[in-house]
Amino acid sequence: MLSLFSAPEKKLKKQSEELKRGKRYQYAKEMFFSGRFPVVTTPLLQGRRVKKVLGLVSGRGFDADCAFMGLAAQALDIGADGIIGYMENVAFHPDGSRYFSCYGTAVVFDKTPVRKSLQ
Repeated sequence: MLSLFSAPEKKLKKQSEELKRGKRYQYAKEMFFSGRFPVVTTPLLQGRRVKKVLGLVSGRGFDADCAFMGLAAQALDIGADGIIGYMENVAFHPDGSRYFSCYGTAVVFDKTPVRKSLQ
């Protein structure tokens, strides 16, 4: 039976695979896994000062990796050094499919190191 609320599984899988082969996806994956692009759930990253807030970025999809790397790629496209305040959620549909959503604030960090204060 065809549902109006779901796409054929073959089509979704094909779209997911095409995204994973894309240059933006691969670059975002490389930056994240090398540790050069931090994504944190906290509003600040210890030892790094936020120089500029670029705005909210989001990623959505039927595959968790595609949603997350799409988020990272979007932030990298606008010149972000990282993402703070990262959150994610999953919607479960009656047909058994899952839809992933993630979002956070894209920021540029100050290049000068933060000095620890003496206490």
